[in-house]
Amino acid sequence: ILVRTTCWAAVAVCAARRRPLHQSHHAPISFTSLTSAAHQRQQHRERHDNGPAFQQVVRTRMDNASSAAPAAAGAPAPPTFSSYDFPERNEAPVITRTRAIDVASSRRASDSSDNINTSSSTGASAIVPPHSKPISSAPPPAILSAPPSARLSTPATEITTLPNGVRVGSMETPSPVSAVGVLLDFGSRHERLRNALPDDSAVSTAGVNHLLELLAFQSSLPSASLSSTHLRSRLDNLGAATFANSSREQMMYCVDVLRPNAVPAFDLLAEVVKCPEVAEEEVEEMKKVMEFQLMDVVPQILLGEGLQMAAYGKLAESNGDGDGDGDDDTLQQLGRPHFCTAEALPLLSARSVHFFKEQNLLHNPHGVVVSGSGIEHDALVELAMRHFGDMTAANPNEPPPSPPPHDNPHTLPSTYTGGQYRLPTPLHSLYPDKPQYTHVALAFEAPLGWHSPHLVPLCVLQTLLGGGSSFSAGGPGKGMYSKLYREVLNRYSWVESAEAFSSFHAESGLWGISGSCRPDKAGELTKAMVREFVELSRYYVTEEELQRAKNMLKCNVLTQLESRLVLFEDIGRQILTYGRREDAESMCGKIDAVTKEDIIEVVRMAIGTMRPTMGVVGVDISKVPMIEDVEKMLSAESMGTHSVGGS
Repeated sequence: ILVRTTCWAAVAVCAARRRPLHQSHHAPISFTSLTSAAHQRQQHRERHDNGPAFQQVVRTRMDNASSAAPAAAGAPAPPTFSSYDFPERNEAPVITRTRAIDVASSRRASDSSDNINTSSSTGASAIVPPHSKPISSAPPPAILSAPPSARLSTPATEITTLPNGVRVGSMETPSPVSAVGVLLDFGSRHERLRNALPDDSAVSTAGVNHLLELLAFQSSLPSASLSSTHLRSRLDNLGAATFANSSREQMMYCVDVLRPNAVPAFDLLAEVVKCPEVAEEEVEEMKKVMEFQLMDVVPQILLGEGLQMAAYGKLAESNGDGDGDGDDDTLQQLGRPHFCTAEALPLLSARSVHFFKEQNLLHNPHGVVVSGSGIEHDALVELAMRHFGDMTAANPNEPPPSPPPHDNPHTLPSTYTGGQYRLPTPLHSLYPDKPQYTHVALAFEAPLGWHSPHLVPLCVLQTLLGGGSSFSAGGPGKGMYSKLYREVLNRYSWVESAEAFSSFHAESGLWGISGSCRPDKAGELTKAMVREFVELSRYYVTEEELQRAKNMLKCNVLTQLESRLVLFEDIGRQILTYGRREDAESMCGKIDAVTKEDIIEVVRMAIGTMRPTMGVVGVDISKVPMIEDVEKMLSAESMGTHSVGGS
């Protein structure tokens, strides 16, 4: 390292003085030379930053150096510089050289002088102690030392059901940080535009989950006598990172905190979940945030919302609660918007939040799962019993609800209909010159959703198709050898993105391909998607493709589970969905068992028996064929479905 540093130092100094290395006649290179070169560069930057003021400083230094020159008789002349070294400088800068030992000596002398002055002024003879303690070799008590390997065992998921039906699941890990939280069995599918109240009034809950996600850890806690500001301050003092996430079926609250602070952090989290104040002014503040969010919704969000609305469209018969008191009785639950719409935003109020929680949370202990990773199970059970053990069902005499997927009594199954969603968007007013793309998605149903026997083959198929954006760094694990990368992104230069996607729910789900391109090529992109589906139904995937997809899927699963936050969420969501948790070893076994026959069966079942769902969003969607034309293309292309080839 020393030899290499010396060589590079020689090159740097000779380059600065515009002399070849073999013509250098300077003294041996040292750290002082490097310091002076860095000093020159710093002065050059200051010259550009400070302008005339810096020139005056340089002239003052030169004058001082000139006046001191007679006293230093026999001193070497200062080096000269060419116009290439400092093109905007008329005179050479003054180079100062300082040795590290001189700096250290001067600091010691200065410190001694300060101590003497302090002692004389206070009459004390002792040296003033430093303000901070020296760093100790022992870790602080909040950081647990790793246990010896002999004491380590394979972690296992532990699940306990409280007497009232609340479930607790956790996995202990040798980590100084704990992730604890609560998952709830309600989501945007349980919202309604109009809910009749006993006093003949009505309240809207459309958009409440979007609002709850923003209100999490932002509302006052009357039971703990904490304002919203004090709540955030208390969490900050605990070193807690808070998260909240809502989906169509579940709501999640989480705190990531040092293990010794897990108990007080969970105490605050439980209050946030059960009894926040949710004042009217807090709701109005968050509604302004939601209004800003609605001003600039990305096309991918609009496309996903549109696919859900088209896939689970309105039914001729009412699918609401049958009372006919709302305009959205014909909307299926999975076809309702997840994010609050502009029409529903003015109808939200604090009363909406309280009504929704009263209906779906406070009297539904079977829909509450307390989850944790990096915490002892008995300690988590005690915390759950303390905060959620007093919850009671709305009708205690009724038998417990049916097993998943329908724990929430307000969950009504949705029926897949298929269809299309087309949304022309206006040109962006702030960025009119920004490239505009048309976004297209083509999807099919995954029957039974999370409980489908084809769930794992569909996940393998999604990984096999892969895809992504046309701008990608590539490399191992980036999916550059996936089917959509090879056959769409690398083949057509006008494709901006193409990737497989899936979304699963309790009774149904969607899987398909989405992409974006220039508006004039949107029709060709749609045809390319159709060809991918048809090829998958006519030809077996190769063993190499299949094995690569299975390896990548297992790698993704195992890598994600290394994160305590992902582990916490996986435990809670699996218990809420299945009533149990499947470990990684079992999941990897199911992935390994997928065959190419499973893949082709899934695709054939989708194309042959279901109507597709299509979503289109963009400034110009005129080139995208209608859903009827897509159905004809699928029928024409799949005429040879039963003559399977390839291997």
